[in-house]
Amino acid sequence: MSDFLQRMKDAAKRDVKTIVLPEGEDPRTIEAAKKIVAEGLAKLVILGNPDEIDVEGVEVIDPRTSDKHEAYAAKFAELRAKKGVTIEQAREQMNDNTYFGTMMVKMGDADGLVSGACHSTANTLRPALQILKTAPGTKLVSAFFVMCTKTPEFGANGTLIFADSGLNINPTAEEMSEIALSSADSFRNLVGAEPKIAMLSYSTKGSAGGDSAAKSKEAAELTKQKAPELAVDGELQLDAAIVDTVAASKAPGSDVAGHANVLMFPDLAAGNIGYKLVQRFGGADAYGPLLQGIARPVNDLSRGCSADDIVGVVAITCAQAQQMSA
Repeated sequence: MSDFLQRMKDAAKRDVKTIVLPEGEDPRTIEAAKKIVAEGLAKLVILGNPDEIDVEGVEVIDPRTSDKHEAYAAKFAELRAKKGVTIEQAREQMNDNTYFGTMMVKMGDADGLVSGACHSTANTLRPALQILKTAPGTKLVSAFFVMCTKTPEFGANGTLIFADSGLNINPTAEEMSEIALSSADSFRNLVGAEPKIAMLSYSTKGSAGGDSAAKSKEAAELTKQKAPELAVDGELQLDAAIVDTVAASKAPGSDVAGHANVLMFPDLAAGNIGYKLVQRFGGADAYGPLLQGIARPVNDLSRGCSADDIVGVVAITCAQAQQMSA
């Protein structure tokens, strides 16, 4: 187990939160729930058929028969009234596990939600945006991975954030800067170290031209303007961002190069491929995609996740819920 995950579990145990898992039909959810209960990480609510789900110490709710169904439907209809949602449509929507679970978070009956083992990111994100909305002061919801590598010389003792690796397909320089600001907060809050942000590219400090390299450079400049106290640089190639000796020759004088711990990718293709390469070839533990910028903790899962991955994301979600309620 990585030091990062152990810290998340220890934090979760200190102030136990209620987390809802909407995917009660997935065997990985059930396996994870048993481990979470055994470790005392969270109070769990699993959504599904109580006759088919038997996990000691877990509350199982069928949204269709829940005594909260009507109240949730009424609130959802109120929230979506400007979009023309009727009470009848709201009642039908509350039959969907993810919508019901997200409404639990909205109404204070749960502190966070973790989903995505057998549903797409859109299925997790859509209810969150419709019901919970974005966090105050946040312009853009984005996704990141906490990567716990076996190389302690990189990042914060081997731990880095990769963003955006799960949501925004081709962010503009302005959007990259907003994702960087959110990622810096996430790194500080979850990892407990100061972020050093590298805007990645195939180019370092103008070594190659092209629109993508220019975008990463502009994103770094915009981030510096918005948060002068942050350590951010770009455009940087990956080796210049994390390897001291390469940084010395390619980006001398940079306060980030060679020491980056928050890696900002120019588009979703690079971010998604990058985290999977590090995970599969490098044996890193990848936690996410974690969502940032939503008013309450909602986190996605890769559909290739294991039960242990779910345990880890639940622990992280608990830590986020603690920070939001502080």
